[in-house]
Amino acid sequence: MVRSEADDADGYMTGVPEERRAALTELRRLCREELAGAGFEEVMAYGMPAYERDGVCEIAFASQKQYLSFYLMRSDVRAAFEERLAGQDMGKGCLRFRRPEAIDHALLRDLLRATAARPGKVC
Repeated sequence: MVRSEADDADGYMTGVPEERRAALTELRRLCREELAGAGFEEVMAYGMPAYERDGVCEIAFASQKQYLSFYLMRSDVRAAFEERLAGQDMGKGCLRFRRPEAIDHALLRDLLRATAARPGKVC
């Protein structure tokens, strides 16, 4: 699933392949838990669940053909975590996990907390 036609994150999750659903459900729970008190709203953007603050998308995730993606659009947070992100499979703003069990939940929790702590520039 590269781009979902789902209207909301619940609909998106029902379309995720069964072997990835638990991992993405946990990722969604983590996003909701860490971003809830910081004014984020869960929306669908670019065919994937995303988290916006003041209308600006800062976080998203998706089930891609070859991997699970975690999109971190905040360049300041990426810079602050440069050392921890160095060993990750990462594009400009996308962490890629080829297997659900490879997701580093502690790293993602820390990235989400840093994102929630204050607004910042998105790429």
